[in-house]
Amino acid sequence: MNRRTLLGGLFAVASVPALSACAGGITSLEGQGSSSGGGGSSKDGVTIGTANFTENQVLGYLYAAVLEKAGVKTTVRPNLGTREILIPALKGGDIDLLPEYQGALLHYLDPKATATEEGEMQNALAVALPAGLQILPYGMAEDSDAFVVTRETAARYGLTSLADLKKQNGKLVIGAAPEVKKRQVGVVGLKDVYGVEFKEFKSLDSSGPLVKGALKKGDVDVANLFTTDTDIQANDWVVLTDSKNLIPGQHVVPLIADRKADSTVRKALARLGNVLTTAQLTELNRQVDKDKKDPEDVANAYAKQHGLA
Repeated sequence: MNRRTLLGGLFAVASVPALSACAGGITSLEGQGSSSGGGGSSKDGVTIGTANFTENQVLGYLYAAVLEKAGVKTTVRPNLGTREILIPALKGGDIDLLPEYQGALLHYLDPKATATEEGEMQNALAVALPAGLQILPYGMAEDSDAFVVTRETAARYGLTSLADLKKQNGKLVIGAAPEVKKRQVGVVGLKDVYGVEFKEFKSLDSSGPLVKGALKKGDVDVANLFTTDTDIQANDWVVLTDSKNLIPGQHVVPLIADRKADSTVRKALARLGNVLTTAQLTELNRQVDKDKKDPEDVANAYAKQHGLA
């Protein structure tokens, strides 16, 4: 889109993979644990980066809308790539703020982390974050990873849970964003926790048209999607249950550099977190993916409708 501006240099080589997505919670201005008490200043503006999937872009523009309402000048740089790109950029000053997801971020920072409850994850994140970064209070909206099969595949192989996949070891093809092959909430964890081994891994996109198209056509048997993806219900796909809690809770949570984390930013983002629900976020995703609306327009309309802009 002509309104999108990508960072140069580091971001010129940003790859197609995106963040693993995420779950819901409660937002307050204090008591959820951060790596720093603040002390930054947003007077010179805040640059917001996002991953390259619909929901994260919508969230980035929502962050911009509420911050602009609070008098903070913002720049949004969407579609930048994975955490492997975004976290170093945040530390290095190329961006100042990005929408994150509790469980996925925690597993990225500490693959051996065991926390699954929202408060525990918030505290664990505060400890695991690199110096100079902090998390702000998490919001009600949530979005988690899901491993999905078609209704026909579920019936053919007797699949209702992730544990059932083991009975078909070496027979099934999984499709997902490339980084899912090496992540705990992905191929690695499915093998470690459930003993699952696939016939093939196909590198596609993050809950996008490539992986969903492959699932529809039968090119993949299992797809890694996000729970806020409206295509799951629309296509009557089956989300495999996770009895061993491989997939952690994933509240939407702002990740920000200390240098910008002043009270104005904190309060503005907390207001958004207290209003935005999972159902609303799912609807915003639908408007972009199905109605082909611009994510910035969708975010701004929502913010105005709810008195946030």
